[in-house]
Amino acid sequence: MVSVFDVAAFILHKKNTMPAMKLQKLVYYCQAWSLVWDEQALFEEPIEAWANGPVVRKLYDAHRGKFRVTQSDIQGNPSRLSETQCETIQAILRDYGNKSSQWLSDLTHSEHPWQEARKGLSPGVRGNKVISLASMAEYYEAVYSDGLDIEN
Repeated sequence: MVSVFDVAAFILHKKNTMPAMKLQKLVYYCQAWSLVWDEQALFEEPIEAWANGPVVRKLYDAHRGKFRVTQSDIQGNPSRLSETQCETIQAILRDYGNKSSQWLSDLTHSEHPWQEARKGLSPGVRGNKVISLASMAEYYEAVYSDGLDIEN
């Protein structure tokens, strides 16, 4: 399986520099939709439900302290991705890639997987509960089955 760093490096190769928060939300949506479209996890690193939305801690540790992230900040190898994985990521970039960090964060806040993992925490309070792959697969499969546009 590829790592979140491989996915992030692919995203940054396609989009160049971007805010760190946006990169986190894009890798989250890549994972979510891979579970639905490809019926498997894209990467193995867990995603945590932080106050500002989903975050992969290992990726965060790599860009900690940076507002904007470039491909040189991430030690990943996009060539590890299969053609199917690249197609999934490109679909996410097409549908979410031009959205702002805040828009993406707000969207994750309105969706069940993040809300479920944050249960019992007040808004803005730090938390690190993992968003389960099962909850992501179930929620986004329902969204997909309902024929809704992934942009909501």
